[in-house]
Amino acid sequence: MFREARSGDFEDVIRLYRQLQPEDPVLKDGSDAAAFEQILGSPGLHLFVFELDGVVVATTYLNVIPNVTRSASPYAVIENVVVDKSHRALGLGKEIVDCTLRAAWEAGCYKAMLVTGSHNPATHAFYRACGFSSDAKTAYLARPSRRTGEQ
Repeated sequence: MFREARSGDFEDVIRLYRQLQPEDPVLKDGSDAAAFEQILGSPGLHLFVFELDGVVVATTYLNVIPNVTRSASPYAVIENVVVDKSHRALGLGKEIVDCTLRAAWEAGCYKAMLVTGSHNPATHAFYRACGFSSDAKTAYLARPSRRTGEQ
């Protein structure tokens, strides 16, 4: 079952995110839980989960962003697509991405973007199979410097 995440899904989502980013530090100050609640309460931000037999086995995050161009049609950014490692290769990734794209189209988005840091050819083949094109746009990424905010 594909649905919007609820407050009680926090631990399940964090478990999946640990599989996506195992090097991320474990936060003990509650800031991750606060960010989770902020996402759940923000219009245009949609954290989705996919359940099998009552267990959350996948998640994805859809950001619907207002836009002035393209007849004032919003656009979407999809992030953090994760399927539990014990449920991979069953078609759940394709299903959760399809459902997330459907939510973007229902929100009136004229495009959906997704960026991956993976260099695994299978990951890129997966996103192409989901309908994404890697040759339509060029993505650039900037991060703040680790030294005193310099870029």
